[in-house]
Amino acid sequence: MCEARSVGTQPAAERGRRLLDRVLAGVPTGESPLRHVRELPERAATSVPWPDWVSGSLRGAFERCGVVAPWAHQVEAATHAREGRNVVIATGTASGKSLAYQVPVLSALAEDRRATALYLSPTKALGADQLRSVAALDVPEVRAASFDGDTPLPERDWARAHSRWIFTNPDMLHRGILPAHAKWAQFFRRLAFVVVDECHGYRGVFGSHVALLLRRLRRVARRYGTDPVFMLASATVSDPAESASLLAGVPCEAVTADRSPRGARTVALWEPPLLDAYQGENGAPVRRSAGAETARILTDLVVEGARTLAFVRSRRGAELTALSARHALSEVDSSLPARVAAYRAGFLPEERRALEKDFASGSLLGVASTNALELGVDIAGLDAVVVAGYPGTLASFWQQAGRAGRAGDGSLVVFVAQDNPLDTYLVHNPTAMLDKPVEATVIDPTNPYVLAPQLACAASELPLADACLSTFGGAVARRVVDDLVADGVLRRRPTGWYWTSRERPQASVDIRGSGGEQIAVVESDSGRLLGTVNPGSACATVHPGAVYLHQGTSYVVDELELEDGLAMVHREDPEWSTTPREQVDISVLSTVERQVHGGGAVSVGLGEVAVTSHVVGYLRRLPSGQVLDQIPLDLPEQTLHTRAVWYTLSEALLAEAGVPHRHVPGALHAAEHAAIGLLPLFATCDRWDIGGVSTALHPDTGEATVFVHDGHPGGAGFADRGHAALIPWLTATRDAIAACECPAGCPSCVQSPKCGNGNEPLDKQGAVAVLDALLRILVTKKGETAA
Repeated sequence: MCEARSVGTQPAAERGRRLLDRVLAGVPTGESPLRHVRELPERAATSVPWPDWVSGSLRGAFERCGVVAPWAHQVEAATHAREGRNVVIATGTASGKSLAYQVPVLSALAEDRRATALYLSPTKALGADQLRSVAALDVPEVRAASFDGDTPLPERDWARAHSRWIFTNPDMLHRGILPAHAKWAQFFRRLAFVVVDECHGYRGVFGSHVALLLRRLRRVARRYGTDPVFMLASATVSDPAESASLLAGVPCEAVTADRSPRGARTVALWEPPLLDAYQGENGAPVRRSAGAETARILTDLVVEGARTLAFVRSRRGAELTALSARHALSEVDSSLPARVAAYRAGFLPEERRALEKDFASGSLLGVASTNALELGVDIAGLDAVVVAGYPGTLASFWQQAGRAGRAGDGSLVVFVAQDNPLDTYLVHNPTAMLDKPVEATVIDPTNPYVLAPQLACAASELPLADACLSTFGGAVARRVVDDLVADGVLRRRPTGWYWTSRERPQASVDIRGSGGEQIAVVESDSGRLLGTVNPGSACATVHPGAVYLHQGTSYVVDELELEDGLAMVHREDPEWSTTPREQVDISVLSTVERQVHGGGAVSVGLGEVAVTSHVVGYLRRLPSGQVLDQIPLDLPEQTLHTRAVWYTLSEALLAEAGVPHRHVPGALHAAEHAAIGLLPLFATCDRWDIGGVSTALHPDTGEATVFVHDGHPGGAGFADRGHAALIPWLTATRDAIAACECPAGCPSCVQSPKCGNGNEPLDKQGAVAVLDALLRILVTKKGETAA
């Protein structure tokens, strides 16, 4: 698959606007869902000559794929790598980052017939796509090959013995390559380059694991006498040199000036309309769901013949969006429903490959996908992208938006707001989304919950020595090693620390932070594997009685066996959906930082907490939102040790703020929900990465307290970011609640779709009063203004 470069024939700005007019057709006058439209202009390319060190045959290979001359940033990055410097190229989607690392790697492999290279991507789909791209260049003797979970065993043996450029992912490097490094000795002795693609996706717990995994990789390479050059590719991020250096563990040069062409884009911020006929929980007004609105937009664009990718926030949402669009299209043209599909993680490999091929070829016109298609898969020439709900970071939003208008064509990008505080805030404050710099990634390789298992893995590969601990965190790593020795995991000898068990630890260490092995979803009648579910969310998503969607077909869960990693389902299409009910408690284990303000009226804390959650039942709801019944469940409690930021308010301050004692729980609960919704503006997370607990009297603080905690063991840095940006974070939270026009609280301000208490109790006005009182004291203390 070569990287084609062409220019659309229709004027770019007109093309995007025409598509927007099409999806607006039929909207009644005065009821437009548009909140803001921004025209992003075209950008001309800056091409430069090929460097002298690029051979004529390699130039010819790229020219056959349509690349006559490289862009300036591609040559800049390739030259850094050629001269032995580690480099990160952080430019926009479709800016040719692949060529930037392909040129130095392929040049090195051609010049030294013994040299090898390793490519890592966060998804198997991206790795397969990039392998096809290299294969299309047809450079002799490279013998590029895949080595991932989808690779058959005989092909793995061939790749290990003969391939000079291995395409894999962190999971296989962790479980299949490094533990068996002796079998890979020939490959490691010749390793010249390591490519880490889409490195902005390595954040939180997963990113922290990958950072330590790359240190393990460098350690093994040094054992065989090599010190490979690292090339990292990223979407546009803040301070890419610092982020890449922390991830790779080596200093990296940054290339950030994007010299590729970009077609004009029409970016529309879209707020679904209120549904007058329906009321939500506690009588709150309800907007048409982002998924339903996205399905309607997708339908209109497919009818128009526009190749469209809709990003939806959940697996279930992707299924429902595709299903709704197919149903609507069946009433227009019987041939169109077959040209729309869902794409998500959890599909079987052959299903994913077939969908990717059909979408790339144009057989599919519309695809509703989770972020599984965000990262780099070369789906070129799309006319439109619809983003249903804020994807958690600005970097992800622009990465998803960049799928539209590739190869210089004009395009349409529609951001459809979900009914939550953050999305509502963004469509009404477009500068926060369209003009704000993208975030820096957040990783913490010294997180002991990550460092301990990674050091155990490293010791099982090669004994640890004092000299190598500095690579893994210095004094922090030494303390963790001492704990592993005390627990009997490692044994201290004069030459270092050794792994004590016959069993390798890699199989039990989950680098994606999902809490263990995936739960297999199996159809009872046929024994067919339908997909997999994250074990951390299994109790909430595949509990007995839950409705599970796969490829547009509904199933009902019969039983969930957590120990066996199995959920058994049968095919059924009930008229209701299911929503779990959950009880959550939190306890403070240790306080890292605590500040008292206003003579004790307010305190702010940061520390380690234990969060105990228990799914106790589920609701069955009709499409109208009406609750049919609540069914109890008998499932085990789950405890998470993580990091949290919290604030307390004295009883006197609450009284002074005009919040009666009986309204305190609802006021704190509403403030908690809104704070969770707005934190992604200040940390690289989304609301599903974090959680919260509020209480009118917490036993560990002795006062009314609101906690916001990370949703990963040991923490992922999000609570710390919230603590560092406390005043602007809580100011945005207060403003979002106050600006909402609903009378008593709704999903746009204080209701949460993930609330295990059914959004009860909630007090919108009380939340504003609480935050006003809190900010008044914090701002006075800091000498700042809340504006």
